[in-house]
Amino acid sequence: MKKAGFISIVVLLAVFAGSCNAESQNAAASGESSVEQKPTISEQGIEMDTIKTNKGDLKITAIGHGTLMFEFAGKVIHIDPVTREADYTKLPKADLILITHEHGDHLDTKAIDIIKKDNTQIILTKTCAAQVPGGIVMKNGDVNSIDGLEIEAVPAYNLDPATRFHPKGQGNGYVITFGDKKVYVAGDTENIPEMKNLKDIYIAFLPMNLPYTMSPEMAAEAAKVVKPKILYPYHFGQTDTSIIVGLLKDSGIEVRIRKLD
Repeated sequence: MKKAGFISIVVLLAVFAGSCNAESQNAAASGESSVEQKPTISEQGIEMDTIKTNKGDLKITAIGHGTLMFEFAGKVIHIDPVTREADYTKLPKADLILITHEHGDHLDTKAIDIIKKDNTQIILTKTCAAQVPGGIVMKNGDVNSIDGLEIEAVPAYNLDPATRFHPKGQGNGYVITFGDKKVYVAGDTENIPEMKNLKDIYIAFLPMNLPYTMSPEMAAEAAKVVKPKILYPYHFGQTDTSIIVGLLKDSGIEVRIRKLD
């Protein structure tokens, strides 16, 4: 009897281990993890995350404030490069640059000149084009395919017209498709109703600094509408990021706080 009981325990343990291994493999195959992966640190002290896609790794570098860099399939994509956030002479040259709007903490012609190559493509708004000639102008609702990436320009604005910081129709957010992962870079916006139209967003960057963009409460509501797997609050200045972490604690959304401000 003792021997039979011992064998039963061994069998149960083997079944349990096999089940755990299968779950681990399924999670790895989908590129998801229940445990946040810690960022690596670049030579400049900038945090970088790696996201698995079905077409290779997507590397996300949180440079500072509203400034980001993506690396995917041998291409380098800079978002709102600004020289005060990094030494761009030490960062990779851009294959593609996306500018959300014309404010100085998002549009910096000096940074663009440093990272631009002869064949660099620049996506920007009509207002930004007055400062950066030769770019591809996209307005809210436009979709373009550049360097194998689908890019959609989406609305980004303040709800109260009296606020006047970001008028409706003037700035862009961008949804960029990297393999099977969609990344939403919201730009300077509030929790606008158009967010409900965004589908299958895997990663979202949502701004959080009153009075220019959102409060933590507004950003949490926006995240619940967009439903990303991973949320990076950005453009947050002195905002207490622990508030949004608490608000989304049981939402199923993984909130990653990076050193952006």
